[in-house]
Amino acid sequence: MTTRQQDTRDTARLNVQGMDCGGCERKVEAALEGLSQVEKVSASSMSGTVSVTAYADQALDHDALTHTLSKLGYPVIDASPSTASTPRWWGTAKGRLVLISGALLVMAWLLAWRLPEVGAWPFILATLIGWVPIGQAAWRSLRMGNPLTIEMLMSIAALGALTIGAAAEAAMVVFLFAVGELLEGVAAGQARRRIAALGNLTPATARLLEGEAIRDVAADTLTPGQRVLVRPGDRVPCDGRIVAGTSQLDESPINGESVPRQRATGEDIWAGTVNLDAALEVEVTRGAADNTIARIIHLVEEAQGAKAPVARFIDRFARWYMPLVVGVAVLVAVVPPWLTGLAWSESIYRALALLLIACPCALVISTPAAIAAGLSTAARRGLLIKGGAVLEQLGKLQRVAVDKTGTLTAGAPSVTDVEAWTESSEDEVVRLAAALEQDSSHPVAQAIVQHAEQLGLWLGRASEGQAQAGQGVSGRFEGRQLTLTSPRHWQGTETQSARIAALEAEGKTVVLLLAESKALGVLALRDEPREDTPAAIEALKRLGVSVVMLSGDNARTVAAMGKQLGIEAEGELMPEDKAQRVRDWQAQGLGTVGKVGDGINDAPALAAADVGIAMGGGTDVALETADAALLKNRVMGVAELIALSRATLNNVKTNVALALGFKALFLVSTVLGITGMWVAVMADTGATVLVTLNAMRLLGYRFRSPAVTEGR
Repeated sequence: MTTRQQDTRDTARLNVQGMDCGGCERKVEAALEGLSQVEKVSASSMSGTVSVTAYADQALDHDALTHTLSKLGYPVIDASPSTASTPRWWGTAKGRLVLISGALLVMAWLLAWRLPEVGAWPFILATLIGWVPIGQAAWRSLRMGNPLTIEMLMSIAALGALTIGAAAEAAMVVFLFAVGELLEGVAAGQARRRIAALGNLTPATARLLEGEAIRDVAADTLTPGQRVLVRPGDRVPCDGRIVAGTSQLDESPINGESVPRQRATGEDIWAGTVNLDAALEVEVTRGAADNTIARIIHLVEEAQGAKAPVARFIDRFARWYMPLVVGVAVLVAVVPPWLTGLAWSESIYRALALLLIACPCALVISTPAAIAAGLSTAARRGLLIKGGAVLEQLGKLQRVAVDKTGTLTAGAPSVTDVEAWTESSEDEVVRLAAALEQDSSHPVAQAIVQHAEQLGLWLGRASEGQAQAGQGVSGRFEGRQLTLTSPRHWQGTETQSARIAALEAEGKTVVLLLAESKALGVLALRDEPREDTPAAIEALKRLGVSVVMLSGDNARTVAAMGKQLGIEAEGELMPEDKAQRVRDWQAQGLGTVGKVGDGINDAPALAAADVGIAMGGGTDVALETADAALLKNRVMGVAELIALSRATLNNVKTNVALALGFKALFLVSTVLGITGMWVAVMADTGATVLVTLNAMRLLGYRFRSPAVTEGR
């Protein structure tokens, strides 16, 4: 994971209509890259968007961008193509072309059957009428400096077939091409709608509380500080904090958790979750543009634009593949008549059919379709992945370093043992420790204060409180200078040290209470592993990933938990020590290394790892710091990320094999004269639709077990 620096270059993200395949993406990118102020373009047919970045110190000319796209036949629209209302297929331009071409082709066959003396003219007419929009698209691309497009190849093939007297096949090719374009558009539109389904999770309206009055308002007008009423059965309209009420919430739309969770006063809840039991009064904490769903959608959209290395390789491959096949087509047209005496009409026919094979649409779309589906599936399960490159890296992980507190454990320790080492009672040790920890938000501090409250002790508050980084806290209380610290920073008697060691050997965290450097007693706490931690570690092991715990807690406690969980463990590490361990593993060639942590004190290690994964329940840190984030706050999410990545990469390999396999098969059969032009068009269209549908299987992906997932 690399350090991210702010990029101040002018960027734009445009929603466009009609961009349904890999060929469309390449036409758009080639046209916009020709503009003087544009440095980088990334078009995504799966999201229907084009991301444009200007050169440093230059501004994008949005009118020029819009004009260029419109001239190319891809008008810019206000709404996302996935959410914009679209007509039925027969109401689209592509649908009308299919109907008209089909009707003309049927009429031509009927005339040829009933009135053979008419000759080939009905087929010529059907070809030319169906070819007009194809020729217009080819001309637009040619004017933009991009001659090798599928429309240009189709034009050459159709008009060439007319020239050599194959009018019936020319008409059939034009019709099948129109059908293929329509199918690609329908498949891409369906994929976009399913991928963008997250955007429909937030309700359109909210019940705004204004004193005693309640009125319905648009959910996207809510602002922080306002209060809304969420009735049982309603979707929560905003990110907010419960100010009154307790209820079970279905959080599966956000984090994929199937079991509802009880939320009470003071707890944060997310937009898009479903209130199940009782009415809640909720204070808005984030506006619609910044709530969790909006940020998830934004991250998924950005991620779709960040191409995986395998996708970039396929793009480069397609750029020389198409000219190569065109060159081969020329040779097929010219060489056989000279060497074998084959008729020129037959060799030209084969060359024209070969041109149709040259379209790389299926190959180009094979990777981004799978990557987009994988990213969307991950987001619906509460697994945020920032880009195709990260998705690809996740599948290569061989070693994962995990934090202890808040990652393998719930981050909520409880007091298990209290011992008084002087005349003070155990309750007195708890009371004095709680006085020092009253104002701290540290999990250990909160556990001590909570324990004191459960014992019914009176809680005072120490003055002159001072936190000592990595050691503890000190302050003055009831006339004494008190310190609550880690035993590693204190030298006691042999008996005291032995007792501390025994507690730590049980996997407990021990804190020592001192008064004027005299030990008053100790408190032992234990943060139990999350419920899913053992199963998650087993899942990772079955995926071939080794797990190592790196913690700042004392070495004996960490070792005890490591033994309990059956993993390597190392304690008493500072943040920079964790980062160094990660770098050491990388230097030793131990494979791709991931780091899982809370995104705050693990930041150096997260940055050093090949992939940083943040646990964080939707916090800003979890969403912004790492390469991936687990909204569901479960360790099993790490195994799910890796398994989903591998399933996606397997899907990509299958798609590439299908695309190249179809091309190779029909390339050979066309050169040998076994298959003709209309079969070539069907093969190209079929391959494109097939790889798109195969990629869409990932939208229904379910993590079952490593053994099943890896073979998917």
